[in-house]
Amino acid sequence: MPDRAAPGPPADRAPPHQAVLTRVLTGMLDDVQAHSGAVYILDRGENVLVMTAMAGLPRVFAAPWERVAVASPIPVADAVRERRVVWVGGEEEMAGRYPRIAVVLPYPFALAAFPVATADAVHGAVYVTWPGSHPPDLSRHERERLTAGCDRLAEYMEWAAARGRPVRPEPTARAPEPLAGDPAEASRMAARVPYGLCALDLDGRVTYANGACGDLLGVPVARLVGTPPWATLPWLNDPMYEDRYRAALLSQQITSFVALRPPGDWLSFRLYPSTTGLTVRITRARASSHPGRPPRDPGEGPGRLVTISHVLSLASALTEAVGVRDVIDLVADEIMPAVGSRTLVMLGSSAGRLHVLGQRGYEDPSLIERFDGMPLSAQTPGARALLGGVPAFFESRPQLERVYPARYATPDGMAAWAYLPLIASGRPVGTCVLGYAEPHAFTAEERAVLTSVGGLIAQALERARLYDAKHRLAHGLQEALLPHTLPSLPGLEVAARYLPGTQGMDIGGDFYDLLPVGSAAAAVIGDVQGHNVTAAGLMGQVRTAVRAYTAVGQTPGRVMESTNRLLVDLAAERFASCIYLHLDTGRGRALLARAGHPQPLLREPGGAVRALDLAGGPLLGIQADAVYPTTEVPLPPGSVLALYTDGLIEVAGVDLDESLAAVADRLAAVGDRPLEAVADRLVRHVQETQGRTDDVALLLLRPG
Repeated sequence: MPDRAAPGPPADRAPPHQAVLTRVLTGMLDDVQAHSGAVYILDRGENVLVMTAMAGLPRVFAAPWERVAVASPIPVADAVRERRVVWVGGEEEMAGRYPRIAVVLPYPFALAAFPVATADAVHGAVYVTWPGSHPPDLSRHERERLTAGCDRLAEYMEWAAARGRPVRPEPTARAPEPLAGDPAEASRMAARVPYGLCALDLDGRVTYANGACGDLLGVPVARLVGTPPWATLPWLNDPMYEDRYRAALLSQQITSFVALRPPGDWLSFRLYPSTTGLTVRITRARASSHPGRPPRDPGEGPGRLVTISHVLSLASALTEAVGVRDVIDLVADEIMPAVGSRTLVMLGSSAGRLHVLGQRGYEDPSLIERFDGMPLSAQTPGARALLGGVPAFFESRPQLERVYPARYATPDGMAAWAYLPLIASGRPVGTCVLGYAEPHAFTAEERAVLTSVGGLIAQALERARLYDAKHRLAHGLQEALLPHTLPSLPGLEVAARYLPGTQGMDIGGDFYDLLPVGSAAAAVIGDVQGHNVTAAGLMGQVRTAVRAYTAVGQTPGRVMESTNRLLVDLAAERFASCIYLHLDTGRGRALLARAGHPQPLLREPGGAVRALDLAGGPLLGIQADAVYPTTEVPLPPGSVLALYTDGLIEVAGVDLDESLAAVADRLAAVGDRPLEAVADRLVRHVQETQGRTDDVALLLLRPG
């Protein structure tokens, strides 16, 4: 805290950071009647947020997000990146905005995330949650109290740093609270009820159980107290049952389930939550339609939901990956912080060799590049894991070098490694290598999680490589169909731009062309319906047809009519919009014909801009006998004619007329500059639009 809040105790007598963070956090929860919360500290070196204090829920509930990259799409990361309050009002909103969290915690609760920051720096973030009964909006009182608490945390962190005791982003598990004894009268009362009754703390440990509870569960009460029931009773060690426990605590709503106690007794469990734990009522189920389920083998590892949470979180994230680069970035952003690895290398295989698809964490790329192109027959852990399909875990460098002596000559600076084979549909597609800066003991649970994660990565990587291959093919086709350069024509300055969409295959049917016609010029711009290879192929046919009809001397109207009949005859079941013109620079005029295309913009030499009102016909490919009238437009030297496709003016949430007016204003403002600069200015707002579904073509003409 600043000196006015904390009189500056000597550094060696300063309170432990963990205690201070927890105290401030619990105070914030009390102020706003929140259910749970956590404090994250920003690790600037790794650009990750580390959960350092938590209250109100078991830490295991947030296991997938104990360490999260600042770039991750989750509320606390958004709060830090954007330095704003993030509010999620309920289960549906969580599913829509943060599906990765919703798939792991599909329960009704509200959440707010606040940055912990001063005017000069961001130090971390805080999130708090309420049960699903919270009103849909964050109240002014709640916002003010939580903001004040975050300000206190930020001030404390700066105060501690100034005294040489900075708050480190080190996760510290919440210490188990001592088991509280129960009053004698309460114990006697609970002993008299005819059903089982037990109490669980926030960590799921049994703090009290009556005699009927022990009888129904088939174990002495002494064995139950102090441990979670699923740890004592193998037949309760099922994620489905523990999920009900999580649901009750997060939603603060009564939940229930029925479980089979071997060999054939069905028991009903009803969970009554509070902010300090759960009360569980256990009775015999009168009847059950549930089929018998074999009990879990006591020798099996614990079916903990933290394992499922990690896998579900990554599975949800990988559904957003499109290309190989997306997969690598997601694994680096989601998995590396979660498991504490320092480096990542993604290896693919083709033609009997390993290829480096990407890496994260190595400042010197040459450490990884030497493995690119290595034969699969080489005695390396990456190749062996891929060919054998078995993950390999090396907890220290000596352990690795005993198996692969060649690694003596190829140090990468890491001290432990996990080699995960990526197998998709029974076929090896690569190896994911995680490196740790310090020796690392891989627990059985961690090995199981990483092995499961490897399967998810393999499926995503296989899809991404297929997408990238199709993407390259589609773009190769489109680049071949669009003009690589525009001809240089006397008395005419030209500029053109093509921008693919940012969603889907990034390929469409927009096209433009410019060609000499004697001493004049012809220009065309159009848009074939669709965004796929078929649309691009048809676009090539339209462009070729326009060139052919131009070469035989047809007028603009006749060129459009001939092209229209061609599309109707092809029965392509796709339509095209188009503007075609003849430009006579010597006479300062243009003859234009239009087929369902947006009206072009004309900037006059004085700077005024107007949309040309061209008569036109229907889209090409609809009506075989359609007529396309020709309009003459004066084009004096210094004027600019802007031809474009609708992707330039269609902006989500903006009225079309307003968008067109904005483009016209930009053209008026910069139209006297060189056309290359004008083209850049006109498409800049489109380039900055995320999630753009349409492509854009722009052709600018200026008579000299």
